[in-house]
Amino acid sequence: MITFLKNEEKRTLLFLGIALIALIISFFDIGHLPVNAAWIAIILCGTPIIKEAILGLITAFDIKADVLVSLALIASVIIGEIFAAGEVAFIMTIGAYLEERTVAKARSGIEKLVRLTPATARVVRAGAESVIPAEQVKLGDTLRVLAGETIAVDGVIINGQTSIDQSVMTGESLPVDKGEGDEVSSGTVNQFGTFEMTARKVGEDSSLQRMIRLVESADAGKAKIVGTADRWATWIVVIALAAAIGTWLITGEAIRSVTILVVFCPCALVLATPTAIMAGIGNATKYGILIREGDALERLAKVRRIAFDKTGTLTFGRPTVIKVESCASNISEKELLDLAATAELRSEHPLGKAIISYYQEKIQKHRQSQMNFK
Repeated sequence: MITFLKNEEKRTLLFLGIALIALIISFFDIGHLPVNAAWIAIILCGTPIIKEAILGLITAFDIKADVLVSLALIASVIIGEIFAAGEVAFIMTIGAYLEERTVAKARSGIEKLVRLTPATARVVRAGAESVIPAEQVKLGDTLRVLAGETIAVDGVIINGQTSIDQSVMTGESLPVDKGEGDEVSSGTVNQFGTFEMTARKVGEDSSLQRMIRLVESADAGKAKIVGTADRWATWIVVIALAAAIGTWLITGEAIRSVTILVVFCPCALVLATPTAIMAGIGNATKYGILIREGDALERLAKVRRIAFDKTGTLTFGRPTVIKVESCASNISEKELLDLAATAELRSEHPLGKAIISYYQEKIQKHRQSQMNFK
C-alpha cells in the first residue's frame, strides 16, 4: 500500500475515486451522515491545489488559475457550500491529471530514443575482442560491429564495407552504403556484414545523446501563445476578484460572489495551451520529427511551402524494380533478370532484395497465367 501511494499517478487516481464516491454520498445524502462527505473531496483534491497556490504566491508571486480556484474553495467552505467546494476541487484535479497524462504521453517519444541507445559495444584491444558497457568506450577505441547490431558511438570505419540504416538520425528511409573512411553515427543500425571502426565521439558527445538532449529541452513555455495565455490568466484572476468583491458590496450576498469566483476559473485557457503544444511536440517525435521549442511549432502553422533536399526522406524506404531493359542485343530482358536475380539471391542489400522480389513476382505471375491457360 505504501509503494502504491508513492506512485503519484496511482495516488491521484485513488484520491479521485474516493472523492467521487464522497461527492455521490454528499449529493444524495446517503446514510444521513453527521458530517458532509464532500469534506473528503475537499481534503484529498483541494488541499494540493491550495498548497500549490500558496507556494506560487510566496516564491514567485505567481497569480494563476490555482489562486482563483483556492479562493473559490475557501469562500465556498466559509459560506457553508461544502458540496460546491468539493465539486470544484474534484473537477480541477481531473483537469490537472489529464494535463499530466497528456504531457507524459507526449514525452514517450524521448523514451523511445533512449531505448535506441545500445547498452554494450564490442571493443577490440590488443587483438582480443570483448563486450563492454557502451558508456565505457573511450576515444580512439576500435569497435567491431556485426550485422544487425546498433552502433554504440560515433566513429569512422577503418575496415570493411556495409550498409547503414541511419533513418533515426537523418530521416533517410533507405540504408546508405558505407566503406573505409566513412563516418557512422551512434543509434544507427548495421544492415549486413561486419566492419571495424574507430571511436571519435563517445558518451554524451555522441550524435544520439545530443539528439535526446535536444528533444528533452523542448519547452512548451517558450511559445508566444503560452505567454499570452499566462498574462490573460493573471488579468482574469484580478477581474474575477474585483467582480466578486463588487457583487458582495452591492448585493450583500456572499453566495453570488463565490459563484463569480467559481465561474471565472480560467482552466481551459491555462491548461489547454501548454498541453496542446507538448502533445504536438511529443507526437512529432514519434514520427522522427524533432521540435526543440514550442515557438517553432507555433510558427510552423504559418508555413505554406516546404523544400526537401533529400528525396530519400519522402520515400517508403522500399526500392522496387519498375522496368528491366537490356543494353546488349544478345541478352533478352528475361535473361538479364534471371542473371541479376541469380547474382543477388543471397544478398542483404536493399537493391538486391528489390531485384529478388521483382523476380519472384514475375515468376508467380507467369505460373498463374499458365494455370489459367490450362
